Amino acid sequence: MLIRGICALLIRAGGPVPADGLIGCGNLAAVRLTEFWRRMDQQFGATYAQSVARDYVLAGLGGRTIEQALADGEAAKDVWSAVCAEFQVPQRLR
Repeated sequence: MLIRGICALLIRAGGPVPADGLIGCGNLAAVRLTEFWRRMDQQFGATYAQSVARDYVLAGLGGRTIEQALADGEAAKDVWSAVCAEFQVPQRLR
């Protein structure tokens, strides 16, 4: 799970990840995280999305921030569901 969390943070930060599989996370994980961050940016704007992910504690994530949940290996889909519930995300972005 730690590897997936590291992968999530590297992908979001645009950090260096090996071209041959994203630190063992697999390309599917990268696609899901890319879609997650695209939706976060659409909902909050690129700058505010980062702030929300870093600073806002969500009850739906067990009292963790988005960054903490992703780092702990939570599926991007589950994290996005918690964001939708907390922030009343429009149906078109769900």
